[in-house]
Amino acid sequence: MQPDDQAPAALQTAFGAALLDPDLPVPDGVIGPHGKGAKRRFAVYRNNVTVSLINALADIFPAVQRLVGEEFFRDMARIYLTQEPPRSALIFEYGGGFAAFLERFEPVAKLAYLPDVARLERAWLDAFHAADAEPLSPATLGTIPPERLGDVSFTSHPATRVVSSRFAAVSIFSANREKRPLDDIRPLDSQDGLITRPHYDVQIRTLPPGAAGFFNHLIGGATLGAAAAQTLEQNPDFDLPSAISAMLDAGVFAACSTDATSPE
Repeated sequence: MQPDDQAPAALQTAFGAALLDPDLPVPDGVIGPHGKGAKRRFAVYRNNVTVSLINALADIFPAVQRLVGEEFFRDMARIYLTQEPPRSALIFEYGGGFAAFLERFEPVAKLAYLPDVARLERAWLDAFHAADAEPLSPATLGTIPPERLGDVSFTSHPATRVVSSRFAAVSIFSANREKRPLDDIRPLDSQDGLITRPHYDVQIRTLPPGAAGFFNHLIGGATLGAAAAQTLEQNPDFDLPSAISAMLDAGVFAACSTDATSPE
């Protein structure tokens, strides 16, 4: 027998597992009024929980649902629930592993771009719920002497996300969110997406070649000079001035400094 202090945790684990797996029996200790069996009551509760989580996934991944169809999506989501139960009481945090699930879910293997569309949708929601922060003002960057610009490091805005894809995931995502046809999209064209929330509205932009790597270097803590050098080495045609202008316009960063220990 388990120690008394472990019994509640064991019961919660069994209860949670049974909620998401209809093949499991009603957990021990779950009874109806007057000590009667609770099989039917538990089945109703289990169904309500399952439907609520599937609805949550549909709200988080509307483009994925539109691409595969509502009925297929709900069947697929039901399978996902058994593999990745919720780990947070906040329903919007559910589905963090959905893109990885899609990568190994054989029935959608022909839609190779689908996991990256899911990553964009997840990034969109994470950006929406990220902490508030004022985006970096161009005037702030302008106060740094030109000879020191190469030493500048940046603090990311909490909402900033970069999603790189071997497919036209940004165009597919946008078309499905806006319910536009996909006829003019070439799915095998690789795209990088920038997700930001500069003024409380989430924005997604398609990045030019090299910009995703440049932003990722800066987000990772590289100085402006180091990030530019690494990016230009890999992409000689990279337009550095345009990238800096775009990052300020999009609100990619919230602060900058020539001293990593004291961002402004």
